[in-house]
Amino acid sequence: MTAGSPRPPDPTEVHTVADFVRSLVLLKQWAGEPPLSRLRSLGGQAVTPDGATIDALPKSTVSHVLRQTDKLPRWDFVKAFVTACLRYCDHPAELIPDELERWRAARSTLAEAPISAPPAESGDERTSPVVTAPGPVEPDSPVVADAPVVIARAGVATHGDITDHPEHDHTIALLARRVAREEDRARKGLLGGYSIAPLSFRSHADSIRHDDGTGEMRDDLHSIGHFFDDLRPQRLLVVGESGAGKTVLAIELVLQLVEPLLDIQGRPGGRPMVPVRVNAARWTPGSPFEQWLAEQLVQDFGLAATDALRLVRDRRVLPVMDGLDELDPEPSAGPPRRAIGLLTELNRYSDLSGRRPGAVVVTCRADRHAQLVESRVGLDNSTRVHLHDLTVEQINAYLRARWPDDHPCSPHRDQIHAALTGPSGTAVHSALRTPWRLSLTATAVESGADTAELLHVAPAAGLPEAAAQIGRRLLEAYVPAATGLTPRTADGTRYHPAQVRSWLEHLADHLRWQAARAAEMDRPPSGLTAIDIVPHLLWPIGGRRRVRALHCLCCAIFAVIAMLAFWVGSAVDPLTDLRDGLGAGEGLTLALMVGWVAIATGLSLSPWPAADGGRANVPHRRRMIGGLLGALAGGPVGVLGGLGGLMLTSGRVFGPGFAVAAGAAGGSVLGALIGLTAAGRQRAEHRTLSEVIRTEPLTLLGFGLCGALTGLPPLRLAAAGSVQLFVGVTGGFALAFALGVVFKIATGGWSKDAELAHPREALHRNPMIGVAFGLTGGVAAVLVFVMNQGVIESVVCALIGGVAFGLAFGAVAWSRAMIGLLIAAARGLLPLRLLSFLDWACEARLLRISGATYQFRHRELQEFLTAPEDAHGT
Repeated sequence: MTAGSPRPPDPTEVHTVADFVRSLVLLKQWAGEPPLSRLRSLGGQAVTPDGATIDALPKSTVSHVLRQTDKLPRWDFVKAFVTACLRYCDHPAELIPDELERWRAARSTLAEAPISAPPAESGDERTSPVVTAPGPVEPDSPVVADAPVVIARAGVATHGDITDHPEHDHTIALLARRVAREEDRARKGLLGGYSIAPLSFRSHADSIRHDDGTGEMRDDLHSIGHFFDDLRPQRLLVVGESGAGKTVLAIELVLQLVEPLLDIQGRPGGRPMVPVRVNAARWTPGSPFEQWLAEQLVQDFGLAATDALRLVRDRRVLPVMDGLDELDPEPSAGPPRRAIGLLTELNRYSDLSGRRPGAVVVTCRADRHAQLVESRVGLDNSTRVHLHDLTVEQINAYLRARWPDDHPCSPHRDQIHAALTGPSGTAVHSALRTPWRLSLTATAVESGADTAELLHVAPAAGLPEAAAQIGRRLLEAYVPAATGLTPRTADGTRYHPAQVRSWLEHLADHLRWQAARAAEMDRPPSGLTAIDIVPHLLWPIGGRRRVRALHCLCCAIFAVIAMLAFWVGSAVDPLTDLRDGLGAGEGLTLALMVGWVAIATGLSLSPWPAADGGRANVPHRRRMIGGLLGALAGGPVGVLGGLGGLMLTSGRVFGPGFAVAAGAAGGSVLGALIGLTAAGRQRAEHRTLSEVIRTEPLTLLGFGLCGALTGLPPLRLAAAGSVQLFVGVTGGFALAFALGVVFKIATGGWSKDAELAHPREALHRNPMIGVAFGLTGGVAAVLVFVMNQGVIESVVCALIGGVAFGLAFGAVAWSRAMIGLLIAAARGLLPLRLLSFLDWACEARLLRISGATYQFRHRELQEFLTAPEDAHGT
């Protein structure tokens, strides 16, 4: 298209619906009358809410809409039609967004509704000119809002909205508030308040950068938000030495970018992106980045799965990937393959148009970045900034802000200044040149440490050696200092520095072991990284073989107790009758019981029992609705089961009334439990039927055996024949197997691939669900026991059997963790009240909470506390 070519028809001058439709016809004529088949091809494809892929512009739809001059076409059709016509005549791609906005404005005026989607911005943040209609082919059909749309054209996949979004997206506002809350907590956890070292950075061209650099410049922490806003493309790589303040810079960037979004007006006229800081070490190699990022929004910020995926696909989320260097274990024997894999995914991550790099921020330690540069891998089209060391003036400014003249530590401020400017000032400055080291110094001084002793430099020591000596003294003093400043927990428990140091050393050593194990696994359990402290994964500290052996023994004992309770409660086979040998009925019962005990024992041998079992902070109303719906669904199923048992026993054991009442009660209770548990799960954590059967066959087999056992006593009491016995046992097995499948699909089981909303959550939820399900199964057992037993005896047997069943079969991860913790506490490796200690350590700023895990305050502290050799027992 040349400069002299006529412009497309202007829809903004129309005044009626008929004129608007005629303008679409004129646009088609202006474009050169593209055939309907060609429009269908250029319009791309759309994915309907039920997952079907259809053409966005079918021939029948185009013909129908262009003939209806009395009905305003839907906007999704107009977007796809206008885009296809402009592409057919080779209209410049960069001008298509402006044309789309003219058509949007004209249609909105006719519809007497505001323009709901924001206009395209100029430069690199333009919206995609490719839009499709995801709904059915007819123009009057409904369109489901907020469903993702995938547009396929020329081999490039982009994403768009299927409907206009309101200018103020409540999901964006919700995410912004939660991000601000979490980052404020993280900032205070790192800094202990509001005082922050005056960081500065330099931006320069990267050797692997695809466009021109910005040249040399200096910036400080307070301008990082404006600096990022001015980047084109908005891709930033933050590099710095260990302790230079990369995480602090990332947090400050997130807070500065999210602050305008906290206003209900957001950023009028723009497409706001919510910055979300994510721990890069959690990325699983081979995971598609967009899907993984959406899962982080679901798991760490509680968004609905559909909303999270929509925000990611609409590029309303700015991923801030903190800690790229943490992906690969140290020391690295070769190229950092996991970091390279993540960078490869990020380099594929495009903006909404699919033609430009997507906005992203990455932080990385300088030595890891050097390895990546050596491997010729980096964040393409990014601006790289390198954090400066603190100057003497900046150190003094920070100390003056933290310790004013009337502060008790102000004399120490002057001593530090004297050390920085004295004969050994170069070595002292080298040791204190990062915000982390400066924080160590301030904490030690505030706890009463001698400044002169901390910063003493031996006369004969060289510069690197002297700086290293000061650093070791600061790290050595940090745990006692932090413990002294926060000696007690909220309930008054007092910790001693030597104890705290020992426990932290064992945690640090375990993290090194975790990193080595994760590197050996294709898909390690969630949280098994070099930096994440996840409570239910700490059991190996007590001794891997010792803990697993004891756990297996305990599960076997609980399983036997559960089966003995069932045997006694059913009262079908008194022990005196067994002296004459085993009949067919007794043999079948014992075989099923032994089989179930073997399955429960086998589950206890799992290398990494998964502990995720839903969220604890689910609104009560949502829980109640889930439980009610489950009860309404389970009641009729239970009635059918009761009537089936009535037919098989020919009414010899119980009557129709008992069959209906008992079936309704048992089915409703089981359904209510499934509904209550399912209400605590997110859709992204649910699993498919084939996945459940493939990954958990042993668990489902255990469900089936329990069903067969429950259905067997009434049949034996009725002296059922072999055919009825076979049908009843098989039916009970199938029903319980199906119940297990439904339970696993609805609740997601305890998937090791899902992150937790809080580090404590796994150990809280796992036993609750396991024991609750065991007790709910006890309700069904009571209904069987009362056929041949008293009510009190039936309830006692069901209660004992239900608890033992839940501990042996449901709360596997909790049992493993508790056994490991008890052994570790008995050996003095960890405190008995581990969770209280971890929370206190965060308050004392020895640890910090990062989303779903605990982490050491700084990697240097973790490495300092790590023993030279692996101290794990076996």
